[in-house]
Amino acid sequence: MKCFSRYLPYLFRPPSTILSSSCHAEADIISTVEFNHTGELLATGDKGGRVVIFQREQESKQQPQRRGEYNVYSTFQSHEPEFDYLKSLEIEEKINKIRWLPQHNAACFLLSTNDKTVKLWKVSERDKRPEGYNLKDEDGRLRDPSMITTLRVPVLRPMDLMVEATPRRVFANAHTYHINSISVNSDYETYMSADDLRINLWNFEITNQSFNIVDIKPANMEELTEVITAAEFHPHHCNTFVYSSSKGTIRLCDMRASALCDRHAKFFEEPEDPSNRSFFSEIISSISDVKFSHSGRYVMTRDYLTVKVWDLNMENRPMETYQVHDYLRSKLCSLYENDCIFDKFECVWNGSDSVIMTGSYNNFFRMFDRNTKRDVTLEASRENSKPRAILKPRKVCVGGKRRKDEISVDSLDFSKKILHTAWHPSENIIAVAATNNLYIFQDKVN
Repeated sequence: MKCFSRYLPYLFRPPSTILSSSCHAEADIISTVEFNHTGELLATGDKGGRVVIFQREQESKQQPQRRGEYNVYSTFQSHEPEFDYLKSLEIEEKINKIRWLPQHNAACFLLSTNDKTVKLWKVSERDKRPEGYNLKDEDGRLRDPSMITTLRVPVLRPMDLMVEATPRRVFANAHTYHINSISVNSDYETYMSADDLRINLWNFEITNQSFNIVDIKPANMEELTEVITAAEFHPHHCNTFVYSSSKGTIRLCDMRASALCDRHAKFFEEPEDPSNRSFFSEIISSISDVKFSHSGRYVMTRDYLTVKVWDLNMENRPMETYQVHDYLRSKLCSLYENDCIFDKFECVWNGSDSVIMTGSYNNFFRMFDRNTKRDVTLEASRENSKPRAILKPRKVCVGGKRRKDEISVDSLDFSKKILHTAWHPSENIIAVAATNNLYIFQDKVN
């Protein structure tokens, strides 16, 4: 068996703890994963509206091998189920996206959103409590002013460390359709939220109004031909952002050109090959995720079968195209019948923009090395992953004789899917969400 390093210069191992619930409940299914800017914290959101934050273990001389392991730091309920009485519509509590803000002091801040409402959360630590109030008893009840005869100086007493999550802002009532993306601007004063037809720009200090910067809603909804699927700000230029559509196109917009960015600055689209035209062409060409590279020079997009890398200076075709699971092309009919063809896979860059990662079915996830053009398929599985074991590459057999370590395309489990992944901003540590399990793999420790 060839070792992992023959395929990519990274070896990942499972964590000592695979985080999951004991039973598979709908509310426990992980719906988003996101590292913060330093990689010391990792946040997940689930369909039950909960946010779980994991903190990286600090390196110690006694246990240097524990460096890189993540333990639960804080858990809180971010969103609750709601009901829109005007539209007779239930609003799910499911967390669609989480985005961290850069940390400037001891506290950290993150944005979380469900279909309609974005919330700004402050996560802070408290290891001291004040005692000796003048106007309150120790249990918090107000004292009778006539009984206060002396002035006390409150003091801070040590206490067990407590991590508190408090909502600082609630940004609501601005989206008619479901929010699919949020992105923090590089000025760190504004962020945008995108739904199927509109993109809104928010100021972090203003919750009661937002500015509509993109509106593709037609006057007659019967003329609707495409929807917005994802949007993201440029990592360095606060005036630039991209958004993708269900037609497989990407638009780059410049907010300096006009207040309403309905006219794009650049338009990225790959001409369709007529020989590959089929009934499913429009569905599989829909872009489910768009990500700027850390350098800001490239944009990566994920559609149903491929990952594409676009150069911002070349609009007519992608500079790189990677086949994620081309063996499913013959299975599109059955994937359409079981609705899997509408799954929205995400994609991520590594810290140096040299490797990209995205998910597939059967709990497989794929990595593509842009320099060597090599790729590898790995599996996030409790059965096949033991702590500190090196992951073995997996291969899918399309037809003919199947080898011992290969899996037949007909044997793939389409209920097990890797939709959400995250890559540490500077190290070779990845987080992979497999239904209600979170796997954290890291570079091999010598």
